[in-house]
Amino acid sequence: MSDQSGQKRFPCPGCSAEMQFDPASGQLKCPFCGQTAPAPSADAPIPPHPLDAALAAAPQAALSSQALQVTCQGCGSAVVFEPPEVAGTCPFCGSPIVAQPQAADPLIAPDAVLVFKLPKAEAQQSVSKWLASRWFAPNALKDMAHPDRGISGVYLPFWSYSTDTHSAYRGERGEHYYVTEEYDEQDSQGNTVHRTRQVQHTNWYPVSGEVARRFEDELISGTHAVAESHLNALEPWDLAALRPYDPAYLAGFKAQRYQLDLAGGFDEAKQVMAQRIEQDVASDIGGDEQRVEDVRTEYANSTFRHLLLPVWVGAYRFGDKVYQLAVNARTGAVHGDRPYSTAKIAVLVLLILVVVLLAALVLGRH
Repeated sequence: MSDQSGQKRFPCPGCSAEMQFDPASGQLKCPFCGQTAPAPSADAPIPPHPLDAALAAAPQAALSSQALQVTCQGCGSAVVFEPPEVAGTCPFCGSPIVAQPQAADPLIAPDAVLVFKLPKAEAQQSVSKWLASRWFAPNALKDMAHPDRGISGVYLPFWSYSTDTHSAYRGERGEHYYVTEEYDEQDSQGNTVHRTRQVQHTNWYPVSGEVARRFEDELISGTHAVAESHLNALEPWDLAALRPYDPAYLAGFKAQRYQLDLAGGFDEAKQVMAQRIEQDVASDIGGDEQRVEDVRTEYANSTFRHLLLPVWVGAYRFGDKVYQLAVNARTGAVHGDRPYSTAKIAVLVLLILVVVLLAALVLGRH
């Protein structure tokens, strides 16, 4: 429903408090009295948008009419949230957010959201298991699994691109042939033995041709606040479960405004697609070896979707450095940075030296 100002609200039917999206039930749930309400329908189609037209137009929408936005002074990330959620600390670098929230700036509105499925408690269990496998981690790292701190639920922005490609190439095809060579060597008795062997050579022939491929849903992260290595380790994402975007899904969570714009995202997608196109070219060249000298690709029927994907993010400072970990809020997969405790390593080295010394003393007595 909307209030008199036109802002969309999600009041509890029992106590009128603001409801939040509950990953465990997949419904809106009151954090005070526990009443639930159905989440928005997930059955509507999520059509893509023509890319060229979107690149020529200016963004004209926000996440919702009541979305608020703050910019972290520590890492520069713009964080968007739905009241009654508050800014608090930055989920990406752990810095307190002290700036006054403002109305969210216009952006290319999300088309779809992959809702949180893993509750915070289960995400913290995944973090605890991950921490248990980190040897020599400082005790500060284990605070990430504490129920009252460590991780925040954030929707991260992604671009999904689909396009037809047509690539013209030039290169060379290498075909192996073998030449018999004679040589002398000494056997085990020191005698000179005359032998022959087959030596590989390659003939190279100039080639040119064309390849074509359809790319569907090439996923490019729109954030610089979470390391690409972390996000890659959280794949795959079950995009078949995407739902049409609705502000209700953000209730109780934050969302990051994209830092990589639509055009920049497509440039990165082209780099990803270029690797597979070059594999297609090498296959088309054939032969025993291939040299690809030039590939020129044209793109047609290009479309995109702006997606929000759910991640539990944690950040903490150790010394002068920020360490970060991320949890796939659908599967529980964890990936992150960690420092090494020099004190723990020193203790282990000392124990090893003591064991070696004791062993040497025992052996010396015998």
